[in-house]
Amino acid sequence: MVFEGFLRPEEVIETWDVRPGERIADFGCGAGFFSIPLAQRVGPSGRIYALDVRDEALEATRSKVKLFHLFNIEPVRVNIEGQNGSGLKSESLDKVIISNILFQAEHKEAIAAEAFRVLRPGGSVMVIEWSDLKNAGGPSLEKRFGEDEAKKLFQETRFTFIKNFDAGTHHYGLIFKK
Repeated sequence: MVFEGFLRPEEVIETWDVRPGERIADFGCGAGFFSIPLAQRVGPSGRIYALDVRDEALEATRSKVKLFHLFNIEPVRVNIEGQNGSGLKSESLDKVIISNILFQAEHKEAIAAEAFRVLRPGGSVMVIEWSDLKNAGGPSLEKRFGEDEAKKLFQETRFTFIKNFDAGTHHYGLIFKK
């Protein structure tokens, strides 16, 4: 079932000023929901690191890589909640997207710290999470990670809050800068 205004990756990416040649990590890539349109946007000179802890998610992303002939995506199995969990070099990325994983993460602060570590100075992180409104679908309200909590977490991790954006009827969106 598709909900009107639910979450449209192309529109969300449009608010983020993604440019050709950029290097971006998709923390918790799932089935490539954001990795695929990001790869199309950065083009062959860019690189998308599609990171997930679940093998089945990475297999789905690999299938889409082949289907869309997007060979600038590198799916990698990692545990982002661990020390240097992404396996990426420090200050090597332009952007990091963290979508729909904070509500289920045990160590949210480790995810924010890893994003900070891998971003170059001036790089940005986009956070998309389930809103705490009573919407059908998604995790229970008790499990959701609220917008104010996310702002606090990323600001405590030395990010500067840039803006909120419309991420659809069931999500909120935030952008921070390192």
